[in-house]
Amino acid sequence: MIQRRILLLSAAGLASAFLLAACGNSMDKASTGTSPGNAVPVATAASQSPTSAPTASESTPSAPAVGGHPATTTMVMAKTVSGIGNVVTDDKGMTLYRYDKDEANPSKWTCAGECTKTWIPVIVQDSVQTMGVEKSLLGTVHRNGMKQLTLGGWPLYRYVGDTQAGQTNGQAKNKTWYAVTPSGTKSTSTG
Repeated sequence: MIQRRILLLSAAGLASAFLLAACGNSMDKASTGTSPGNAVPVATAASQSPTSAPTASESTPSAPAVGGHPATTTMVMAKTVSGIGNVVTDDKGMTLYRYDKDEANPSKWTCAGECTKTWIPVIVQDSVQTMGVEKSLLGTVHRNGMKQLTLGGWPLYRYVGDTQAGQTNGQAKNKTWYAVTPSGTKSTSTG
């Protein structure tokens, strides 16, 4: 009886060790900060209509995320922001940014780990509505099993310091973060 218990406990311990090792490997891959480098076009719609409205399962709250969790959006829009000019916002009116250390061709993100607690990757599902943004410039790049939205090849982010629609508190931060324009270029206005 005792030998049987020892054998069962040993098997359970071995199975647990394998599971922990597998989890450790997936975490190591998720924190490398590299991407496959191939942008994938994202399905878009020119404007939202009753027949193309996102379903409840597609609509995900897109208020600013905290703690490094990705932000989601179902729409990108061109907006004129006082002092900055024409920039791109998400479906909640939050300004979207690009990072000079990322790459556009091929699309590659470099903001990872602690960086994503301040600069929140913008994640999309299957389709993104557009208003004032050329839909052919939109794409995605793979990010830890999700799709990060790109514009002109540049991965897009939200700034945690923008707490209300229309704010551009991240503009020119560290001389590497800039609000993105509808053509995918960086806004050079500083307000």
